[in-house]
Formats: sequence, C-alpha cells, structure tokens
Amino acid sequence: MAEILIFSGTTEGRELAEALCARQIDCMASVATEYGREVMRQQEHLVIREGRMGEPEMEELMRTGTFLAVVDATHPYAVEVTEHIKESAKKTNLPYLRLSRSTAAEREIAEHEWMIHTVADTQECVELLSKLPGNILLTTGSKELHAYAAREEIRKRLFVRVLPGVESIEICHREQIPGKQIIAMQGPFGTELNEALIRQYDIGVLVTKESGQAGGFPEKIRAAEHTKIPVVMIQNPEQAGGMSMEKVLSEIETLCGKKSGTKRQPLQISLVGIGMGNGKLLTGEAGEAIAQAEAVCGAKRLLAAADTLIAPDAEKREAYLPADLLPYIYSCRERKIGRIAILFSGDTGFYSGAEAVYKALQEEVRLGKLQAGITICPGISSLSYLAARAGKSWQDAKIVSTHGREADVTACVRREKKVFLIVSGRSDLIRIGEELEAAGLSGVELTIGYQLSYREERIWHGTPEVCRTLKDDGLYACLIENPGAQGETLTPGVPDRWFVRGRVPMTKEEIRWLSLCRLGLKSQSVFYDIGSGTGSIAVEAALRSKQLRVYAVEHGEEACGLIAENASRAGVKNLVVVKGEAPECLGELPVPTHAFIGGSGGRLREILLALREKNSNVRVVLNAVSLETVAEVVALRKELLICEEEITQIAVSRAKKAGSHHLMQAENPIYVISFSLSENGEGEEQKPDRLEER
Repeated sequence: MAEILIFSGTTEGRELAEALCARQIDCMASVATEYGREVMRQQEHLVIREGRMGEPEMEELMRTGTFLAVVDATHPYAVEVTEHIKESAKKTNLPYLRLSRSTAAEREIAEHEWMIHTVADTQECVELLSKLPGNILLTTGSKELHAYAAREEIRKRLFVRVLPGVESIEICHREQIPGKQIIAMQGPFGTELNEALIRQYDIGVLVTKESGQAGGFPEKIRAAEHTKIPVVMIQNPEQAGGMSMEKVLSEIETLCGKKSGTKRQPLQISLVGIGMGNGKLLTGEAGEAIAQAEAVCGAKRLLAAADTLIAPDAEKREAYLPADLLPYIYSCRERKIGRIAILFSGDTGFYSGAEAVYKALQEEVRLGKLQAGITICPGISSLSYLAARAGKSWQDAKIVSTHGREADVTACVRREKKVFLIVSGRSDLIRIGEELEAAGLSGVELTIGYQLSYREERIWHGTPEVCRTLKDDGLYACLIENPGAQGETLTPGVPDRWFVRGRVPMTKEEIRWLSLCRLGLKSQSVFYDIGSGTGSIAVEAALRSKQLRVYAVEHGEEACGLIAENASRAGVKNLVVVKGEAPECLGELPVPTHAFIGGSGGRLREILLALREKNSNVRVVLNAVSLETVAEVVALRKELLICEEEITQIAVSRAKKAGSHHLMQAENPIYVISFSLSENGEGEEQKPDRLEER
C-alpha cells in the first residue's frame, strides 16, 4: 500500500516520485490529466491516479488510504488547489509537506531588470500587453488563456505554447485561437529552441511566469535577451515556507523509518577538453582523467582520438548530449562504475557542449538524484592553436561563430582588426570569402586552418579569394585581419555620394539623418521604409544595429535593384527588399514598430490606416515637399488619433564653385513630419520617463 500521497503538477512532483521509488518507498501520484499520467513514468513502488479532484474527493482519498503523509507538488500558481490539499490534510490529520519549486529567479531578474516588466497577476498582464506592440508568445499554459483571448486585439497576435494534451488543445479551440497560433510541445525548452520560436513567429514580447529553473525561466530570459524583445513576468504568488526536495525526502524517510539504503559512493565525473584531436596536445590532467575512467563518453571522432589513453576494460559510449548522457550515467551508478570521463573537442569553455552537460549534472545533484563530484579539464582551443601556428596573438580578436548560427561576419571585419571564426565547414568559408569581396573587403588577410593537429593539417595565408580554392571537406578555422579597421561608427551619416542611385529619387543626407533621429529606432524594432527609392534610409537604419529588422518597400523594378545593390555594398543582412505597392504588400510583413514614408503615391491615408491596423502604436516619420501633404496629415490627426507630432521645415544650401568664388545654392525646402499613432485619444502625449525610453 502507498505510504506517501503526492499531488503532482510539476516536474518536481515527478522527480520526487522517482526519488521515492529509488528508495523503495511506496507512493501514489495524483495527476489531473491524461497528459500528466503520460509524463509520470510508470515504475515499481508507484501508483498513478488520474483525474481532477475537489476538496471532498481529496479528503475521501486521504481517509481511505494508508498514507503517512501528503506532499503538495502542484504548480506554485495553482493557489486554489493548494488550499484544498491543505484543508483536506488538516481534516484527516495527515502531515502536509509543501514541495516548493525553487524559482531561483532572483539573479536572472536582477541581471535583466531593464527588459522585464513585472506584473502581479494575469489581469494586470493583459492590461500591459494591450499597450505593447508585436506578436505575443504566451508560455503560461492554457489555464488562464480565456483572460487573454477575451480581447480580440490581443488574441489575433497571441501565439500560445501549451502542453500537447487533448485538454489543452480543446481550451485553445474554445478560446478561438487559430491552429497556426498554437504551439503544442512538451519541455524542457533550451535557449536556442526558445530563440527559434521567437524568430519563426516574429514575436515582439514574451509572457512567462516566475517559474524558476524547472520551468525553463532562465532559458526564456536568455532567448528574449538574444532576440532583443521585452518580457512580461507574472510574479510567483506562493508565500515562503515550502520545503526543498532534499528536506521533503528527509522528512519522508523519517516518517517511513527508512533511509536510502546502502550509501553510494559519489561518482567522479570529468568533463574533458581534448583539444584539436592530437593526443600530444592533451594536458596532463585531461590525460589522467581519461586513463583512470571506467567509462568514457563522447562523439565517435573524439573516442577514436583518445583511444590509446582509454583503459582496455573501460566502457566506451557514443554520447555527448545531456538527454543521452544522464540515463547512461545512472546506469553506470547502478553497475558500480565510479569514474566517468566525457570528452569534448577543443576547450571546454570555448563554444563547447560542456556547458550544457555541466548544468544538467549540477541540476541532478541539486535535486538530490545524483551524488557526484564534477571536474572540468580544459583543453587547447582551435583559436589558440591556429594563432600559435600563425605566430599571432589573439587577446584582441573578436570571436565569431557561424557553426549552426547566424553572424554578420562582414560587419565584424569592417569594425575589428582581428576576427576569429568558428565555421561549419568549407562551404561556410567559400560563402564568407564571396561576401567579403562583394563588400569591398578583398584586401583583408586570412589565415585558414584545416584539420588542425591532424596529419592532414594545412594552413593557408591570403586574401578572401583563397576561399574559392578550398577543395576538401573537414574541420576549418579562420583568422581574418583588417589592419585598416576603424572601429564601429557611432554616428549616422553615410554621404549621398556613396549610394548607387541611377535615375531613382533619393532622400538627401541631411534630411535622412534628421528623419532617422526622429524615428527613435531601437535594436529590436521592426522598421518599414515605404517608397524606399534607392534604399538610402533603409540601409542607414540597417547599419545602426544588426538586430533591427528592416523592410524596404518599393514597386519600381530599377529601384528594387538599386536597394539590393546598396544593401550588398553596405554588407547589411537585416534588410529585406519587398517589391510591391503599399499598402497591399504590407499584409504579410511582420508587425512594424516604426515606419518611414518617403513616397506614398497619393495613398497616404490608406497606408497610415494599414499601419494602424497592424500596430496601433506605430511610430511614423514622413517627408513632404508640398503644403498639401502637410495639410493632409493635419486633417488625418483626429481620425487616426495622432499624437507626439512634430513638423519641421528644413532648407539646405550647399556651396557651389563659381569661378574663383563659392556661391550658396539652395535645395527645395523639405518638411520632416513625425508622429505616433495612438489608442489613447487625441492629443494624449506619451512622454518617456527615462532617456533610454525615447
């Protein structure tokens, strides 16, 4: 008969059940849904009860069972359920143990305070979301979905991540969430997967609960930071007083009169960086850890590289991801294998999988599931090896990886005197060489290393054209030197003469610079340049930040070609040319935060209405030559609830040489009109409280 009743609604509940089973303590886990049963692994000493219960049902279960204690491992936000469990335990005189989810969020919140909006509850969250632009990634589950879906303006831009159970999907359908906006997945979710979802669905704001490590809170925050979007966090309503996993286990063992059996000796786990692959480059510590290991894990290539050091009777396992390693490590523990070495290429602290494995192991130790001493043995990285072979220092190098990720190498090379590249292979280098040449950087110096430390090792020196000569697939690394790099330009100001313009009109540089300042772009903004012409505004904006997403909208064939050419010359990859007429072609684009209108073709009102439909708080700047355009904006003020408008006339004169004299020649006066579309009513001006909110 079960000795412990667990009300499970979290990862911690499942982990507690597994820990009790490992100690041969009989327990019953009560889960609310079929999905809860599926993720609760059936095993000896565990009975799983499925179905929601009110307080009377809970009390009846406790009275009829043979339980010694009740553990509340429900979600911190399930306040009502917790009250029912407490009251039922009190009425049946059973000890009540609250297994608290360690949110461990304080550090993450403190480090990212600038991007986190904290709210007390769901209703406050809904109110805030109505004022924030962009698509919403809701990661708080389906229980409170009705509060968000009740507002059509929020529902149409709401992407919900829920558990892949029938109940969750039914709730989504009931709340009229379209299928394309439902992400039914089971966690845990890493930072990279969160980033991928944010980019795939063009998310502008992420909503999360203060859920801690088990709820993937740190990974959500890091993904939002990397993609430059704000986070709305609903505070944890749980009061202090819960117990840690270790404390709950200790209390249960005392109640059951059991300890965890024969005390296991802690495992000794070494995370070993083996360098480039040549055994001669191993550190003494790394070699010793491999030689003494009773089991060695790693990729096939790494196991082969370390083969001469591995003891003849040691087990070898092709595994290097946490999901594959953890079951094997527990298997080793049961089979009394005490020393394990896990191999990683290069250095453990340099774009290495060691970080994820170390965090996973530390979490198992924290939960009390694993007793282990974990040692990290660093190795020689491809960066230090290639620099040594080339006779170069690397302390001043900018380190960039294109291995499984995007990076604007051209922009880095323009700014930095040294750039060290981790690449996916030969094709990566060929592409990078072509991009450098197209961006006018054909004179920079490349040092390319192939199969470093192996017998096939080769090193090339040359300019970007050497990349075209690479024939063999394999492992590559590259150092790019640009002695003429001048650092990052801190001010806008690409001169008119730089742009290729043909017969297409172009916004003049002085007008362009003021217009960009009036826009107030931020690194995470989505920017439309409507009537882009040569793309001068779009290119200047894209140069300000590689995180900024720029869409240059233009219907002319020649103009679209010029925009693409100017973007290529500038080396910007965050600029997309959209061929078509506004507002029709705006429909499929991501929700804008800012828009510049350089030309409207007489359809200014339609364009502004389309922008307002996509984002009611969009910031707009437009240029006008005629008084009629200015009058049209003024007339639209009430209809569109325009606020924060500024109208400035600029008259630029340039000196022209006339014989031995210089005479001032005036350009046509231009109106720079800036404003925000607002839901707040006529004339309600939204002034920033702080400088960075501008």
